[in-house]
Amino acid sequence: MSHTKLSVEAIKDGTVIDHIPAGQGLAILRQFKLLDYGSAVTVGFNLPSKNHGSKDIIKITGVQLDDEAANRLALFAPTATVNVIADFSVVKKKHLTLPEKISEVFRCPNRNCASHGEPVTSLFYVRQNDGQTKLKCHYCEKTYVREAVAEA
Repeated sequence: MSHTKLSVEAIKDGTVIDHIPAGQGLAILRQFKLLDYGSAVTVGFNLPSKNHGSKDIIKITGVQLDDEAANRLALFAPTATVNVIADFSVVKKKHLTLPEKISEVFRCPNRNCASHGEPVTSLFYVRQNDGQTKLKCHYCEKTYVREAVAEA
């Protein structure tokens, strides 16, 4: 007889963000303000993963991320999947794709960029280059690796 042990409790309805690279779960909680919904949030850090050794996972009850928000996740966790849960079952599995552009999420690291001194919202064009996610600022036109761009 086989026994399965769940490391993180199942939810009835909501969203599960799975296969988050270990250590990125907290950044995703903060960036997407998942605690602001007032719903129950379950987070697992450094859980065992067959493919990656370890992973993070986030479960949030009663909330569904739209496709745009789900794809923004690809900037932090390109291998993640977003599962829509209804009555304890996965009814939709979203595999992420990088958005073409993103605004109001990151700040340009260039201190001379117009986005620092002017009343404009940040805007970056997203590119995948040599397996690395790069962001090109709309205003100063400089390109940065994702990790070099500060979260707003």
